[in-house]
Amino acid sequence: MCLVTDTSRSPYALMRPALVNSVALEDGFWAPRLELLRRVTLPSQHRQLEETGRISNFRRASGRAGGEFSGFYFNDSDVYKWLEAVGYALAYSHDKGLQDLAKGVIEEVAAAQREDGYIDTYFALERENERWTNLRDMHELYCAGHLIQAAVAYHRATGDRILLDVASSAADHIASVFGPSRRPGAPGHPEVEMALVELHRSTRIEVYLEMARFFIDQRGKGVIGGGVHHIDHRPFRELNEIVGHAVRSVYLNCGAADVYMETGEEAIWEALERLWYSMTERRMYVTGGAGSRHEREAFGADYELPSAHAYAETCAAIANVMWSWRMLLASGEAKYADAMELALYNGVLPGISLDGKRYFYVNPLADRVGHRRQAWFPCACCPPNIARLLASLPGYIYSVSDDGLWVHLYARCTARFNLSDLMVKVGQRTDYPLDGEVVLVLDPEKEMEFTLRLHIPSWCRAAELRVNGEPIETAIIPGSYAELRRVWSTGDEVRLNLPMPVEMVLSNPLVLENADRVALKRGPLVYCLEQVDNPEADVWSISLPLGEPPRAEARPDLLNNVVVLRGKAIALDADFNGKLYRPMKEVSVEKRRVEITAVPYYAWANREPGPMTVWVRCSRH
Repeated sequence: MCLVTDTSRSPYALMRPALVNSVALEDGFWAPRLELLRRVTLPSQHRQLEETGRISNFRRASGRAGGEFSGFYFNDSDVYKWLEAVGYALAYSHDKGLQDLAKGVIEEVAAAQREDGYIDTYFALERENERWTNLRDMHELYCAGHLIQAAVAYHRATGDRILLDVASSAADHIASVFGPSRRPGAPGHPEVEMALVELHRSTRIEVYLEMARFFIDQRGKGVIGGGVHHIDHRPFRELNEIVGHAVRSVYLNCGAADVYMETGEEAIWEALERLWYSMTERRMYVTGGAGSRHEREAFGADYELPSAHAYAETCAAIANVMWSWRMLLASGEAKYADAMELALYNGVLPGISLDGKRYFYVNPLADRVGHRRQAWFPCACCPPNIARLLASLPGYIYSVSDDGLWVHLYARCTARFNLSDLMVKVGQRTDYPLDGEVVLVLDPEKEMEFTLRLHIPSWCRAAELRVNGEPIETAIIPGSYAELRRVWSTGDEVRLNLPMPVEMVLSNPLVLENADRVALKRGPLVYCLEQVDNPEADVWSISLPLGEPPRAEARPDLLNNVVVLRGKAIALDADFNGKLYRPMKEVSVEKRRVEITAVPYYAWANREPGPMTVWVRCSRH
């Protein structure tokens, strides 16, 4: 019964996710990535956790090993995220080697817990007498949140209660310290809020939900300094723009969305919608990336979206997927599925190399040469975070509601669902995201009536839908769910065609850096120009003729099978004679016709270094 977000008993959630282990991926895009995650990524991350002392910190805290604390004070969280990823991976595909690794780590974690339930290796080793004295900066609640999420996922996947008991004891300790009649406080780095709600969903213990709501209620009271960076400047329900540290801000929204689905408090939902529009309409990259400033890893002002100096942390894109998912579960509105898909393919996937061993922390939309993925980082929040999201991916594809089945993402897979106490098997055939043809074959246990809802992405403006060969005449609206209610029988076939023309996307003119530039998109994928594919000219000097979008071309031999975009462009050769500035009348500009090739942005930086850009100059000639 492994669920990413268990809304099965959440009174204000519209739908319930499919079980991670009920969806078997069979495609050429996601299935190999999950297999690579199991075979390569998770074992290599375990080695990094050992070699960098993160796991040894638990041994030292329990007295099983000597030595001082190693690394940053929040390093426990990396271990917990890895355990969460392993839990989802085991739900999807059993691997004894991975399970044995996880059991060993869980044993070390359990041994490090104090008798009162407190667990944090940094404080155990360095500052035992300073627990809970600096919630703003020291990440104790953040680490506890990741422990809880790992424990819930691992228990749901394997049935093993050891880590869940550790997490429950830690949550009980937190509830004994903080609360309306106890100590005030709020986490400087939100995370524990959504974790506590999920623990409540698993255990039905009400105090965990009460604590999640308490931490949200504490915002804006100055208990952690009152600063914008920590989203403590105003009460949550009064927020009207998304600000501060991007990951902190979006994680807080995830927790608030979880609280809303349990309580139905309209003021929380209204705040979430205001924050949603603030981010998606004025402060989000075309890739679904979030957070434009390197300084404090923060959101910038409206339309402040630099390309080469973008921060767009991988963790922030992951948070975007998680927030979009929760908003979707609560409302059923397709705009949240659109955002989830955008961030997944273009904000999250660039964060890991095609060989599954290297990672981006920062995701610029333009680069001269220097930005390359790394095997690990001193602050290694992103690698295990991307692992846990990818491992849980099967649980995001479908969900169910009281009246039927929802399809949010498209991938070749076989899935099983329980609808009205009857089993329904659905086979999905597609080469998405390379191609927009999707075929679903339904196999209900017996003839039954229900509604099938298919996500029509906002990028597709000419979708076609047939059932058993007959066209559906009702309007199919981009950015919606097409609803098919009927009595379904074994072998019924639904064919959805989502044409993927190449599009040139313009930016709002208030994003000054993108003036007179376009981004290339095809289907859900954002593209970029890499120098390795374009030897005729520096990609920063290329200009695309408006009205002449490139054509799509399948390249199964390139970058693990991609569709590239090829077309004509103009290279602008300007003679500045080595100077930075020259009068216009003294500068000669030569225009050359060149052929360009664009590749999916998620695949960049997997070959030899060179300039890259997402936003490309455009001209009318």
